[in-house]
Amino acid sequence: MPVLDLLSSRTSTHTRSARIALVGNPNTGKSALFNRLTGSRQRVGNYPGLTIERKSGRMRLRGRDIDVLDLPGLYSLAALSPDEQIVLDVLSGEAKGEPRPDLIVCVVDASNLTRNLFLVSQVAEVGVPMVLVLNMWDAAEATHTTVDYKTLSARLGVPVIPTVASKGRGLDELKRAIAQALDETPRMESVSWPQPVEDAVACLRRGLGDIDDREFSDVALRRMLFDVEGSVIRDSVSHDERSRERIDKARGHIQEGGWDPTQVESLVRYGWLETLLRDIQETPSKPRRSFGESVDDLLTHRVAGVIIFAAIMYVVFQSIYTFAAPFMDYIDAGFSWLGSVVGSALAGTPMLQSLVVNGVIAGVGGVLVFLPQIVILFLFITLLEDAGYMPRAAFLMDRLLGWCGLSGKSFVPMLSSYACAVPGVMAARTIQDPKARLTTILVCPLMSCSARLPVYVLLIGAFIEPATGPVVAGLVLFAMHFVGLAIAVPVAFVFNRIVLKGKRTPFVLEMPPYRVPQMRDMAYRVWSRGREFVINAGTVIFAMSIVIWALSYFPRSAEVAESVRQAEVTTLAATEGISEESAALLIDDDPSRAAVLESKTEAAYLETSYLGRAGQAIQPVFAPAGFDWKITVGVIASFPAREVIISTLGILYNLGADVTEEDSNLVTAMQRATLSDGTPVFSPLVAIALMVFFALCSQCMATLATIARESNWQWAAFTFVYMTALAWLGAVAVYQVGSLIV
Repeated sequence: MPVLDLLSSRTSTHTRSARIALVGNPNTGKSALFNRLTGSRQRVGNYPGLTIERKSGRMRLRGRDIDVLDLPGLYSLAALSPDEQIVLDVLSGEAKGEPRPDLIVCVVDASNLTRNLFLVSQVAEVGVPMVLVLNMWDAAEATHTTVDYKTLSARLGVPVIPTVASKGRGLDELKRAIAQALDETPRMESVSWPQPVEDAVACLRRGLGDIDDREFSDVALRRMLFDVEGSVIRDSVSHDERSRERIDKARGHIQEGGWDPTQVESLVRYGWLETLLRDIQETPSKPRRSFGESVDDLLTHRVAGVIIFAAIMYVVFQSIYTFAAPFMDYIDAGFSWLGSVVGSALAGTPMLQSLVVNGVIAGVGGVLVFLPQIVILFLFITLLEDAGYMPRAAFLMDRLLGWCGLSGKSFVPMLSSYACAVPGVMAARTIQDPKARLTTILVCPLMSCSARLPVYVLLIGAFIEPATGPVVAGLVLFAMHFVGLAIAVPVAFVFNRIVLKGKRTPFVLEMPPYRVPQMRDMAYRVWSRGREFVINAGTVIFAMSIVIWALSYFPRSAEVAESVRQAEVTTLAATEGISEESAALLIDDDPSRAAVLESKTEAAYLETSYLGRAGQAIQPVFAPAGFDWKITVGVIASFPAREVIISTLGILYNLGADVTEEDSNLVTAMQRATLSDGTPVFSPLVAIALMVFFALCSQCMATLATIARESNWQWAAFTFVYMTALAWLGAVAVYQVGSLIV
């Protein structure tokens, strides 16, 4: 990893778009400020070569385009995790494909100046012009905290702007300050270091110069001295005894001067901050107990807190199942109408008609019908996050996860995985301990992400609700989302205590204040997630639907049709006591008999297709779980993306279901599907076994690729194997034990 290099030249801001970077502690409203500055002109991706999310946007000031980069929140430049490392690299201009910013906008919590300014004092030493934002000014006013920001600006030498980003207050002043700072390049006053530290820096520069040709900045050298396990010393210095000896020798200068190398930074910076803030910040001498603290007593209680958490989750999933139903009906009716119109228009070309209607429309439409549930799920998740409840849930779960070696820090990525495992796995990078981070990565895919939701809703709606009613159906949906969590905890215990042999790390979490969620920010985030789901259905599902249709359509042998027709003629002739010639004429002249023959022919085509043959060959493996060959085909086809099973079953049953055209929706076709002996293919028990399989199986190439990027391909392969084995064992256990009971 390249080191900090403060001497790199920058292209003039007047010959290209200016670049500003937002930096700050977590929970300072940095993302809200980013949303206000950039509006809808945002892009989300990954840094080159990394799975760390890169949020950028664009704003325009005084006729000038300005690129805005929202960096991950952190407490210190002593980078201990990958997301903290990327902040260090971006600010120093060492991030691959990421030019050094022209201006840093440091966002701090106005009611916690001392703690927030610790990071600001570190960032100032990077040497980039700066603007300081005192955000959440209203929260400071509510606690009767006053800050003389004008005096603070004079002492620091940079603009200081109070804002309330969530409400848009102070945004005009901030934009003017940014525009002015890009021209005047104000740099903040930095900390004065004691002589022993300066001597240690000089000693270390000489020592490393003997064994390394690179030139290290003062900032990089101080990070090597202060940080025992920081990224600069871990990645930038050669891992040999000579480098370690030079660092230890330089630290000796600090010790000889009466300072502890591991504590000198905190002591000096906080001492500097105490002098800086004297007569600037006033706080109540006896702060009153806030309403939020009283609420925390209840929400973080070891018993009541767990009950409330479970109740909230139940309300979320019951609402998903109940509120989305009318919208799903409208979408389903729309695609049914589209299929009938397109089918009529393409009646003259049977193969093209089958491709478009049974492949594209049935495949993509079968997935998009679940968009309302996805939107409602993300709406609740966003609401709980913005209100400040999620950190309380993480604190609560820290007690429950302790026995398996994980902490509340692991619960945050696990909770994120309920939306999607990809950001959940990426969120594990905030965990400092490598073994705890890897354990968390390996169990995050067990959480029931939003891609599993359509599978649950389809099977519950088709086989659970008709037998039990909507209340029990909602309970089943609620329970399915906890299957993965219930399995993840003992799995984490095995990984952490036996495989990786890690140790429990302490859990430190800042509790943000409770806030009223901003509808604008919530709407944008929900819209982004919904758009991502639609794009996925329009690309991955579209492509897979065509592939699955082709495999289920070909080879379309004339011998198959003739064999089915001959069997039907022979059966009718024997039943009616007529000749086969008469039976053939009777079938051709009777529309109902002709329709039955056509349906049986399509079913035979499907069974002898490439997909049908593959499903029948693999089906014995899944027979103990109660799966027939069509379900097996759906399972196999869904390994790239688990929601593909919906489109797969839609294609299979549209081609082979023995139902009338007016009643050919997927649920009805699945309910009426029978085996060769006349027994139903699906039952509530088979439906539950199939849901358990999907709850535990790793059927998402994007997640596996992310795991490989965060660790390596060996661990990604291991994740696929162990989760597939767990899923098969779970489905078999449910079906076999359930069969004995029922």
